Amino acid sequence: MPATLEVVCTDDSCELDMFELHYTYDMPDDVGVTDFQCPCCGGVESLREVAL
Repeated sequence: MPATLEVVCTDDSCELDMFELHYTYDMPDDVGVTDFQCPCCGGVESLREVAL
């Protein structure tokens, strides 16, 4: 099963609550939350992985 990454944006002015990234099998193992930006506010430093 491909990996899933749950992400939250911590920027107080951002309307986004949480989103999931569903990887394909071809996604490199070292890809993480720092490789993405918030689709709502565009923030990078405000993204945090949700630890389940």
